Amino acid sequence: MSEPTSSPRLSVTVGPVAHGGHCVARHEGRVIFVRHGIPGETVEITLTENEPDAKFWRADVTNVVVASPDRVAHFWPEADSLRAGARSTAPVGGAEFGHISRSGQLALKTAVVREQLERLGGIATEQLDSLFSAGVEDVDAHGTADQRSGLGWRTRTGFAVTRSGKLGMHAHRSNTIVPIHDMPLALPAINELRLWELDFTGIERIEVAAPANGSGVLVLLAPEPTLSEKAAGAAVKRVARALAALENAPSVARWNPENSAIEVLNGRGWVKETTDDHEFRVTGDGFWQIHRRAPKVLTDAALGALLQGGYLDDGADVADLYAGAGLFTAPLADAVGPEGSVLSVEGSAGTSRDARKNLHASEQVEISQGRVERILGTSSRGSHTPAGQRRRFDAVVLDPPRAGAGKAVVRALVATSPRAIAYVACDPAAFARDVKYFANAGWALASLRAFDLYPHTHHVETVALLVPVKSLPQPSDA
Repeated sequence: MSEPTSSPRLSVTVGPVAHGGHCVARHEGRVIFVRHGIPGETVEITLTENEPDAKFWRADVTNVVVASPDRVAHFWPEADSLRAGARSTAPVGGAEFGHISRSGQLALKTAVVREQLERLGGIATEQLDSLFSAGVEDVDAHGTADQRSGLGWRTRTGFAVTRSGKLGMHAHRSNTIVPIHDMPLALPAINELRLWELDFTGIERIEVAAPANGSGVLVLLAPEPTLSEKAAGAAVKRVARALAALENAPSVARWNPENSAIEVLNGRGWVKETTDDHEFRVTGDGFWQIHRRAPKVLTDAALGALLQGGYLDDGADVADLYAGAGLFTAPLADAVGPEGSVLSVEGSAGTSRDARKNLHASEQVEISQGRVERILGTSSRGSHTPAGQRRRFDAVVLDPPRAGAGKAVVRALVATSPRAIAYVACDPAAFARDVKYFANAGWALASLRAFDLYPHTHHVETVALLVPVKSLPQPSDA
């Protein structure tokens, strides 16, 4: 069980939503970042971080005095702050918007994207009104009842282990591990394993990957680092035997989170992911989009923006940066044809090896493993560019990690003089900062879409088309 809380309780009115899964409230002039509330509500909160000299405090809602019309019963007891507060425990993280109606979630996420782009990106309100009139889009609007409710979408889920060896998850910003008895956001294939019934003593972390195509589940087991090698090996083998006895036994591998090394115990150490036109091997904890529909939604949006703008003609030279296992690289290779070229850059050595296997038949693809800014700053070894000359691109797909691309990458990318960049972002704040860097270099947003690929959480995925300002229609051209 999670540890009881004894923090002070206050009554506040919840203010506007902010990036990060919380809303802003004030108490006697102090800013408090409140989770599990909705703007306009009157609530009682329990302070979770309240150092006297801190610039702001943090809190969870534990009782609702005046509720928002968008408040609904939380679908997951372990993640419900009201039920957790009643039993003096902490709610599990990972479903911090589960108390908000689906339409309410979309509205709050839209507000966050707009606020970040206005405040950090310097985008004018009028421009956002034009570019972002659709707001954050619901990708599950036409799915099953569960899917429309925002459930059953996660193809990858990470778990912790309680002191008693039971499956659990961490409370937000806490070492407290809350035992769980299901994971409603996960695909059925993950819940069908019923991992909460197993004894994970000696295991510290568990990662489960279940491709949406049903091609087989992979379970990664990381033993407690304080165990001897003999004890760690015994713990992993014991759990692997229990998993092998299941009716739909998954593949199982021992996993080192520090270097992503895996040792296969049962089955294989990779999963097979598919899109409409391609098949991908993803090894161990290699990156793949989490939502079951995300690969199609994001490739359609990013490549669709480039194709509509005429940037992916046959023979074009393009790049896929932070390319992972090749989700965008493969359709880019199709789009530019054998006479074109695709530079695929990925920092992870293991994921880069996956990309080589996945794209070995595409001769127009050049795969480079390393830091994006360094590879962009070197001369190309390919046949399309003379030695010593900086490579130039017609178009680029940029899909950085949550921290964003950053100033150095933006600078190196702009120096390659692409005609357009399709930017796929999973963090509105990092994306907005990068938009500002691009603006300072003479670039502007030409289109903008956002997708709710993380229902019941604060996360949102954004796809934007960036082009040089000089290429945009001028008022006199209209």
